[in-house]
Amino acid sequence: MARLLSTFKRHQARLAEILPRLLVIEFGGAAGTLATIADTGVALDVQEDLAKKLGLGVPDIAWHTERDRIAEIGSFFAMVAATCAKLALDTKLLMQTEVGEVLEPYYAHRGSSSTMPQKRNPISSVYITALASTVKQLSASLFDAMVEDHERSTGPWEIEWIALPQICTMTHAVLVHTYDILEGLEVRPKTMSDNLRLTNGAIASEAVMMHLGRRIGRQVAHDLIYDLCQRALHEGRPLIELLSEDRTVLGSGVTREELETWCDPANYMGLSQEMTLRIINT
Repeated sequence: MARLLSTFKRHQARLAEILPRLLVIEFGGAAGTLATIADTGVALDVQEDLAKKLGLGVPDIAWHTERDRIAEIGSFFAMVAATCAKLALDTKLLMQTEVGEVLEPYYAHRGSSSTMPQKRNPISSVYITALASTVKQLSASLFDAMVEDHERSTGPWEIEWIALPQICTMTHAVLVHTYDILEGLEVRPKTMSDNLRLTNGAIASEAVMMHLGRRIGRQVAHDLIYDLCQRALHEGRPLIELLSEDRTVLGSGVTREELETWCDPANYMGLSQEMTLRIINT
């Protein structure tokens, strides 16, 4: 979740950069030169006054056939939608019966199946996946809309009329469903803890390898732990038992207490807490 927050903070910064480029007026006449009022002496003043009344910026030059501004915001919406789609994918995977570490918010009959009453489908994640995919595809069309002929577009302009409203509407829907997931996500810490034990300790193999490697050499430790993990898998025995029986491990002077510490995933969290706090506090 901290990584997701970090991504949204970057999106926030991107939006702040994009808006001044996006929210500018286009008032220049047929060819963008203000030719029809150029002889009044106040043409640029009129443009500036109109922009001010509309709450828009004034461009340095006409941009009616230079559509990078529209393509940029479309790309931004696609990135936001893709960020939400990653959360949706992770949620769907974590909601699988065999995993069961999180659940989408519960409302009566929400995500239920018409044929299997026991099901609790990740309905918001399903919608996010479909909508985000469509947003990403539609945003690509805005790059085609940039390729406009001379000073009056004959077709590419109209791509925006078709794609941009849909992009905006669907991005909004993606964000609504994402907010709904985040607001009411049900987390199951016990299931997470149980799942950590499914590999009979192999999940902590890197920690064991790195610590043991300081005594017997990293590559030797790697090959040894690799073999012991395969045995743990096939024999259904905890990795720590196999480590405690191995002559090379015992010969290195490692104690049982040290092995227990190394084989506990809770002792191999790295700087995750510090990194999370750094994101939260910035």
